[in-house]
Amino acid sequence: QTPLKKTNALIAQMGITFLNAYVPSALCCPSRASILTGKYPHNHHVVNNTLEGNCSSKLWQKIQEPYTFPALLKSMCGYQTFFAGKYLNEYGAEDAGGVGHVPPGWSFWYALEKNSKYYNYTLSVNGKARRHGENYSVDYLTDVLANMSLDFLEYKSNFEPFFMMISTPAPHSPWTPAPQYTKSFQNVSAPRNSNFNIHGKNKHWLIRQAKTPMTNSSIQFLDDAYRKRWQTLLSVDDLIEKLVKKLELNGELDNTYIFYTSDNGFHTGQFSLPIDKRQLYEFDIKVPLLVRGPGVKPNQTNKMLVANIDLGPTILDIAGYDLNKTQMDGMSLLPLLRGDKNVTWRSDFLVEYQGEGYNGSDPTCPGLGPGVTHCFPDCVCEDSYNNTYACVRTLSTSWDLQYCEFDDREVFVEVYNLTADPHQINNIAKTIDQEILEKMNYRLMMLQSCSGATCRTPGVFDPGYRFDPRLMFSNHGVRARRFSAQSL
Repeated sequence: QTPLKKTNALIAQMGITFLNAYVPSALCCPSRASILTGKYPHNHHVVNNTLEGNCSSKLWQKIQEPYTFPALLKSMCGYQTFFAGKYLNEYGAEDAGGVGHVPPGWSFWYALEKNSKYYNYTLSVNGKARRHGENYSVDYLTDVLANMSLDFLEYKSNFEPFFMMISTPAPHSPWTPAPQYTKSFQNVSAPRNSNFNIHGKNKHWLIRQAKTPMTNSSIQFLDDAYRKRWQTLLSVDDLIEKLVKKLELNGELDNTYIFYTSDNGFHTGQFSLPIDKRQLYEFDIKVPLLVRGPGVKPNQTNKMLVANIDLGPTILDIAGYDLNKTQMDGMSLLPLLRGDKNVTWRSDFLVEYQGEGYNGSDPTCPGLGPGVTHCFPDCVCEDSYNNTYACVRTLSTSWDLQYCEFDDREVFVEVYNLTADPHQINNIAKTIDQEILEKMNYRLMMLQSCSGATCRTPGVFDPGYRFDPRLMFSNHGVRARRFSAQSL
């Protein structure tokens, strides 16, 4: 059972499914910024969903926006470019130029003001505000995005190549399904994997604060959320079908690459955290990635470690742009899409997140101390200012491993061997070989200060990896460079 049957048939079965696709930050704004720039958060400096965290801020507009891959596609490769949907969470904020700001690189711009909605929202239509109400037939956002996209395909120029980015808020909260889908999936509930509704022992304190077992009301809440998310995706599935049919009608389907992915994962009850993202575990950082297009053989799967920082380089590579001219951290997936033999690929990548939280305590949960946030339901908090961490996620022939360090007083470390423990229940930081810990700590420091080509150097389990322990002690102790708010 899946809400995306058509998407599966039209993209996955006609192309390639990446089984190990990840985001370097499990939160909308940093993740979307990584897609647009091809950079890790420490290089694009969008650290959370707030203007202060650089989400759609004036600084982002000045320093990063002119160099996004759509900007290069339009100015350097002669593409007509189309954007529809959610851009960045704070887009349209008055302090950031309002909806009058149209980022460079877009010929046609239909962007949602602020964060996810389904009704009663404002769109920036090429810089002019257009308000929508709550009439399903003309205002339901997923369908509005579908119709705008079909219009673009109908009226665009046939003399220039085109790029479209359709960014549906669905399945984001408030999870409002289209009326015809409100009865779908009545007997679906959130998956009950082995890490569902258990206490996260040996984990960071934010995970340990979750109440186990969860209350019946929490479980009902997360099951309802899961079901409604699926219901909202039925309209996304319809959108994909309409687009593919339109491309086929126009005779352009066989000459067009289609990418389907998400900006982050989501948890529903794992380690007794009711619902959110922002955590370092697979359920929050792993995303779908399906691709079809010219030269991509149907019905393939690929196990290589890929990340959303690879999307920009891939699309520029398809357009024939010289990637050496960019400052991107990611790698082009084009050799993998074409099935080239003997591709040298990465064996690890960086995950980094800077916790959101403030000094006041949550008024709805007065018993909790300052610094926590997103405490719902039952006062279980999903984030805090010291939920700040960085991880190396490694996947090689010999190891399927995640190594994480928290920037807190404990300098808390979490390590998971996903071969033996795919649901990340057992933190093996205290039992794993010390030499591996030291190498991973060193590799983490390297990746946290990497930029461009240095982000693509061999990982700890690559034959080409070189480890010089003296570098770790040259300035200070083993846990050498702590990542501070300034460096992120």
